[in-house]
Amino acid sequence: MSGHSKWHSIKHKKAAADSKRGKIFTKIIREIAVAARAGGGDADINPRLRKAVQDAKAVNMPADNIKRAIMKGTGQLEGSTYEEIIYEGYGPGGVALFVTALSDNKNRTVSEIRHIFSKNAGRIGESGCVSYRFKRQGYIDIEQAKATEEQLMDIALNAGAEDIREDGSNWEITMPPEKYETVLEAVNAAKIEIAASNVGYIPQDYVHLEGKQAQQTLKLVEELEDHDDVQSVSANFDIDEEEIAKYGAD
Repeated sequence: MSGHSKWHSIKHKKAAADSKRGKIFTKIIREIAVAARAGGGDADINPRLRKAVQDAKAVNMPADNIKRAIMKGTGQLEGSTYEEIIYEGYGPGGVALFVTALSDNKNRTVSEIRHIFSKNAGRIGESGCVSYRFKRQGYIDIEQAKATEEQLMDIALNAGAEDIREDGSNWEITMPPEKYETVLEAVNAAKIEIAASNVGYIPQDYVHLEGKQAQQTLKLVEELEDHDDVQSVSANFDIDEEEIAKYGAD
C-alpha cells in the first residue's frame, strides 16, 4: 500500500539496517553523561537518564560502559564536558529542521553542521527561526497490522496519550513528555509490538516533498544524523514511500 511517511518513521527503517554500532554507542554515552550531570546519577529519579540507559540496553551496550558514562557525568571520573546545542535551519522545499547536538567544541561543531547544510541545498538559520513549528512530545509508532485504531485508543488515551493518527503504514501515538513512560508501559503490557518510540521535537505542520527535493532532503538529514555530535534531527517533511525505496531506506 502506497502512502506518506514522516521522518521519524523513515529513520527507524534505516536504523534497523544500521551497522555503525560504535557511532550509536558514542551518541548514547554522551547523552548518559549529560543526563547524569544535569539531573544526577540515579536513573530512578532522573527520567532523562533512565531513558538514555534504556536506549543503551536496547543496543546491548555493556553495563560497564553505562556505569562509566554516568560517573563521568557526575564528576566521579574525568571526561570531556559536553554542552547541549540547538541548531535550526531549512532544507530543500522550505523544510524546517531542528537539530540537537552535544559538543565539547562549539566552534568546530557549528562549522561542520553549516557545511552539511550548505552542501545539501540547505542553510542554518537564526535561533528561533523554526522552533515554533515543533513541539516537544513523546511518540510511539505501531504498524497498522499490529493493532487497530480502536485498540490503541482504548489503551493509549486511557494512559495519558493526546492523539492517535495515521502515518503511512503506521499508527502514531503522541503524548506529553511526562506521560511517555506511562503510555509506553501500557502499550507493552498489552503485548503490542512497537516500531519506534522516543521523546523528541515533533513537527506541528508538514511539507510534502517529491523527486529531487525529497532525495536531497533525505541525504541532508541522514548526513546530519551521521555526525558524531548530533543527537537528534527533527524535520517537518513527509514523502511518498516510493521515494524512500528509491533512496534505499527500505
